[in-house]
Amino acid sequence: MSEVRIAAEPRTEFGKGAARRTRRAGKVPAVLYGHGTDPVHIALPGHELMLALKTPNVLLTIDIPGKAVELALPKDVQRDPIKGFLEHVDLLAVKRGEKVTVEIAVNLTGDVVSGGLVAQETVQLSVEAEATHIPDGVDVSIDGLEIGAQVHASDVKLPAGSTLVTDPETLILQINDASVSAGDTEGEAAEGEAATEEEAPAEAAEAPAE
Repeated sequence: MSEVRIAAEPRTEFGKGAARRTRRAGKVPAVLYGHGTDPVHIALPGHELMLALKTPNVLLTIDIPGKAVELALPKDVQRDPIKGFLEHVDLLAVKRGEKVTVEIAVNLTGDVVSGGLVAQETVQLSVEAEATHIPDGVDVSIDGLEIGAQVHASDVKLPAGSTLVTDPETLILQINDASVSAGDTEGEAAEGEAATEEEAPAEAAEAPAE
C-alpha cells in the first residue's frame, strides 16, 4: 500500500463561510478522529491531497504543527457533484499494528473460455487488515473456468494478513454462455419491435380524419 506524508494546518474557524475561504486558499477542510479522542479540525493542501486520494486506502502521515504525527485513512471524501473538486474529508486515525476494515478492489485476470461471457457481480470485498499493510486489491483469475462456473467470496485467495469480512457466499462472478446472452438480447429487441408495430395501427385508427 502507499504511504503519503502531508502537512496540515489547524482550523479555528468553522461553518460554510470558513470552509469556502479555506477552499479558496487552495486547501481542503478535514476532520481527524478516532481512538476515543476529540476530533481535530485541520486544513490540508488541496493538490497534494487530491493526488494522494487517487490511491485507494492510501495511508496518510499527517504532520500537524505542535502535535504528534498521526497516521490516518480517508473514510469519507466529499466532492463537488459537478466540478469534482474536494470539499471535505473525514480521516480515521490509526496506529501501526492496528486492524481496520476496508474495501479492496476485485481485479479479474486471464481470458474467458471460448463462447463464455464474464458477469462480474461484485467489484469490491470488505477485508480486515493491519492499518499499514492494506492490500491494494485482490486478483481473481478466470483462466480455466468453464461456462456455468461461479466464484464466491470464499473462493478468493486473500493476501497474507488479510481476513474476509464480506459474506463468504457472496457471488463474485459467473461464466455465462455468450450465445444464450446474445439470444436473450435479440429476443427482447424483437418483442419491443412487435409491440411498437401493434401500437402503431391503433394510434392511426384514433387519429381524426382531416
